[in-house]
Amino acid sequence: MLSLLLLTASPLPLLAQTTSASETDAEEPILPDAQFEARLPKMEGNDPNAPLPSIDTWIDQQMPAQSAAPAELPAAVDPAEEQELAQPLPPLGSVTVPANEAKQDDPDAELPDVRYATRVEGFGKTGLEDEFRAESALFDGDGKADTATMVQQRAKADQELAVRLLYSQGYYDGTALASLDQGGDGTLTAVVSVTPGKRYKISDIVIHSQPTVPPGLVRESLPLKTGDYIIAANVEGAEANVALKLPENGYPFVEVGQRDILLDPQTVTGAYTLPVETGPRASFRKITTSGEDQAFGADHMEVIKRYKPGELYDSRKVDDLRKALVATGLFSSVAVDPVRTGEAGADGTEYVDLHVDQDAGPPRTLAGEAGYGTGQGFRAEGTWTHRNLFPPEGALILGAIAGTQEQGASATFRRSNAGKRDKTFQTGITLNHQNYDAYEAYTAGINIGWARQSTPIFQKRWTYSYGAEILLTNEQVVIDPATADKTRRTYFIGGLPLQIGYDRSNDLLNPTKGFRANLRAEPEGSLQGNFSPYLRATFDLSGYYPVSDSLVIAARTRLGTISGVDRDDVAPSRRVYAGGGGSVRGFGYQELGPKDVNNDPIGGRSVNEFAVEGRYRFGNYGVVAFVDAGQVYESAIPKFSDMRYGVGVGGRFYTNFGPFRADIAMPINRQPGESKFAIYIGIGQAF
Repeated sequence: MLSLLLLTASPLPLLAQTTSASETDAEEPILPDAQFEARLPKMEGNDPNAPLPSIDTWIDQQMPAQSAAPAELPAAVDPAEEQELAQPLPPLGSVTVPANEAKQDDPDAELPDVRYATRVEGFGKTGLEDEFRAESALFDGDGKADTATMVQQRAKADQELAVRLLYSQGYYDGTALASLDQGGDGTLTAVVSVTPGKRYKISDIVIHSQPTVPPGLVRESLPLKTGDYIIAANVEGAEANVALKLPENGYPFVEVGQRDILLDPQTVTGAYTLPVETGPRASFRKITTSGEDQAFGADHMEVIKRYKPGELYDSRKVDDLRKALVATGLFSSVAVDPVRTGEAGADGTEYVDLHVDQDAGPPRTLAGEAGYGTGQGFRAEGTWTHRNLFPPEGALILGAIAGTQEQGASATFRRSNAGKRDKTFQTGITLNHQNYDAYEAYTAGINIGWARQSTPIFQKRWTYSYGAEILLTNEQVVIDPATADKTRRTYFIGGLPLQIGYDRSNDLLNPTKGFRANLRAEPEGSLQGNFSPYLRATFDLSGYYPVSDSLVIAARTRLGTISGVDRDDVAPSRRVYAGGGGSVRGFGYQELGPKDVNNDPIGGRSVNEFAVEGRYRFGNYGVVAFVDAGQVYESAIPKFSDMRYGVGVGGRFYTNFGPFRADIAMPINRQPGESKFAIYIGIGQAF
């Protein structure tokens, strides 16, 4: 019955079966009632409750009578005999593959490139075309692609790029369409057509935040105003400024929410809304620290910090503490974060603690430097340092000097941040041997001092040092310069070195602008026999002027004096000299000034030096040209006469820790006994 129903189901669509009532009334019956009833099966018997016949009986009644003889199937068709298929397969090795007669492409042959041109239209006065070209996939492809599909993909990417650029500058109605045009000569051209539309401005600024102290702090920190174009970079920068300024003014937990800009095409404006969760206004309390391997505890961090408990929270002071901890060199990782305490201060703010998560780094360091200078020879210096042998920040430094004309050893104890931020205490002993043309000396010394010095991380504007030293030195002395007769003398010297510096340059090792000034004065005297004090003083001034991004003009001057004593009463190693790297290039080390009959320098009591240097940098390389001048005098006051000049050139290789320097220079009007040229190699600029 199911099959019959399926066969009589209408195959026509439902809509095709939907008709109007008038059409139905007008149609004649498909089958008259008399014929329909005649076709119904006859009901045998009049008992409606009689059982129905079985399904098999009903089928037999409906089917016509069949002959009892079985039906004959058609004769079977014998398949054609396939002799080859009936045989076993031959061995694989005996099979010969016929050569392919078709022409094969060279698999190593490169497919020809698809060449195309790129045309951009419609940016007009938006000022975005240069930026588009810089970021364009089509222009980056340099007019070549493997396939035309690749060109199409690049064009699609550039279409999206153009729209993004338009939106970023406030052209929110802007559209772009990329297409490929095939010229009659087969030339393929990718065309990016841009329609900027109108540029939207900010119509209103609404900020949802809690009240702040002072009032309006969030709005003042958001540098946007109505009438500004809706430029994405400006909006994001303004929101970042809120996240920066509020922590600087007592709100460490501020959260800037998701902006909403409702555009109005009728007025070509957008209403800007920004939710800001300010969090509590906070003040500093104490420092806590954690870490499996700690360099030092929170008590020493309290010495390093630059704020007092109860001060209003300022993220700049938190950053300063983090940088100071990094500058100790004792951490492999360190992080400083504010932590809420829930405790209220007297001024109504909430106390926050600073938590320092630390991991101590390797405390031992091996360092070395090497150089060469005419008159100084080769000189290498190495140090072994344990930066935290005596915590906190108590370092032991062992040093050695090996050179052709200088050898030495030293041991130094240094404590950084000694009781006060940036204050260093240092004491040590030195043993040294120097053998130069000017003198030969065996020296032992002991020193103690306190200092505030610059580091690559913290370049300080003001620096100073003061202390005391005692020297015992045995030196070869020229008795009479006219005869060059020499003898050995022993000097027992005590001194009180003082130094103060002022630095307005922009970099410690590679300055390009600003200036530096430094004054060093050391009252000292002989501690043997009658005490005879004198003063050694030196003043240095250097300046740096950037002519362009790649060219810097640098200049320096030095004035020095020894007053209160005759030259011959000063140990040769404590006299004034000039010449060499860091002084007057073109001359050997200590080569300028008074000389004996053998043209060996004997030193003086005053000095003046000047230098001008042009520094040109290209990438990680640079070249310099310089003129140096200077002279040493026997008098206590520089005479600024008989100046000697040296000229030269040099090369620079710039690294992360400073430039590697190599200079060559020669003297002008070379005198007998002076070097024909001088070479200087070292780290950092000459000055």
